[in-house]
Amino acid sequence: MDSSLLSVAYLAAAILFIQSLGGLSNQETARRGNWFGIVGMALAIGATAAHPRVEALTLVIGAVVVGGAIGAVMAARVAMTAMPQLVAILHSFVGLAAVLVGISTFMAPGEALEGSAHVVHQVEIWLGVAIGSITFTGSVVAWAKLRGSLSGTPLLLPARHLLNLVVTTTALGLVVPFLHAEPELGLTLLLAMTVLTGLLGIHLVAAIGGADMPVVVSLLNSYSGWAAAAAGFMLSNDLLIVTGALVGSSGAILSYIMCEAMNRSIWNVVFGGFGTDSGKVSKGGGDVQGDVTSADVDEVSELVAHAKSIIVVPGYGMAVARAQHLVHEFANSLQGRGVTVRYAIHPVAGRLPGHMNVLLAEAGVPYDVVMEMEEINDDFPDTDLVLVIGANDIVNPGAQTDESSPIFGMPVLEAWKSGTVVVFKRSMGSGYAGVQNPLFFHDNTRMFFGDAKDSMQGLVARL
Repeated sequence: MDSSLLSVAYLAAAILFIQSLGGLSNQETARRGNWFGIVGMALAIGATAAHPRVEALTLVIGAVVVGGAIGAVMAARVAMTAMPQLVAILHSFVGLAAVLVGISTFMAPGEALEGSAHVVHQVEIWLGVAIGSITFTGSVVAWAKLRGSLSGTPLLLPARHLLNLVVTTTALGLVVPFLHAEPELGLTLLLAMTVLTGLLGIHLVAAIGGADMPVVVSLLNSYSGWAAAAAGFMLSNDLLIVTGALVGSSGAILSYIMCEAMNRSIWNVVFGGFGTDSGKVSKGGGDVQGDVTSADVDEVSELVAHAKSIIVVPGYGMAVARAQHLVHEFANSLQGRGVTVRYAIHPVAGRLPGHMNVLLAEAGVPYDVVMEMEEINDDFPDTDLVLVIGANDIVNPGAQTDESSPIFGMPVLEAWKSGTVVVFKRSMGSGYAGVQNPLFFHDNTRMFFGDAKDSMQGLVARL
């Protein structure tokens, strides 16, 4: 394949990737968007493999087959509750690839460059490796936090911001001698910078608390895009540049939207822990006092039987219990009796952007009854019954009333304004933010203790 045909193939693949992002922006077109992405990637790989400069075609095909098989097995076996950590570890692969591409490009440049062209290329290598290294180590830490191997509590070292500044300044400063160094010294400087930025990635994500992990996953998605774009510059590959820019910009936009939904500054998420101040974790809002009213399956069934309008608020607890199919069966039974049942989704529910939407789609819940927070929040006062299934911080009224709470100012689903709230929960434990929820003590709240799946099975049996 000559260069002109390769350019046409890359252009077609880029258009398919853009169409894929457009499709993924809406639940009803997400499946089509996925297919656009699959076809675009297949076209990109095929066109690249057919290029005359690709000599070791057998190795390329072998790598694609082996990598594709591993990816297919991982995707098929992963539980929906483990999807966030799978996404995080896949981001790390993109960062590692950028690091390896940068180092190999420096060690074996394709062509000799001189003057300003040489300087620009060296800077591309430097930035590509730096972004890739931060993405790689940060994603590994995020993966470990999400799967429970590391604590979700933010690691707040003394003078952490100064440490970040020193490491960043040193990494940037090393680029000056790198540009004029001989190959052996240049490689040493490049590897030293890789270690420094890798440590920076570890520290940045380790300092972020569990409540911010959905935003962190989105940010790492953005980082992986910029790492891919940097690799594209190093390899003079237009499609890689375009694709990386698409992923990087869309991830950054999603991160901004999620921070707006949490009333958080994106810089505060990147450089600080959730609910922290001057290196200490805030304990505000943690000592709520009051009496809890619990209910059994018969009492909850009675409340459901008399409700004409019901809103279900799903959270990570529903994902852990794998109760989404029973919730859908429960809702179908009620809708068959003329009861209005809808789902309220908070932007940061779960541990991944869109986590609850994916769970409900997997269970076959129709898209038209799945409502975003801004669409449904005003309807709670006119709702007879709200079922909070495994959610906590996203329905915490302290976010509006308790200035000492670390989640104060975060927009939440105002479930307490409904006629009655039933909270499905294993225990009285706090959520990711580490604060108690005053909703549990409201007069119109009933605590339905137990595993969400077992609880839903009991309700479905009663219905």
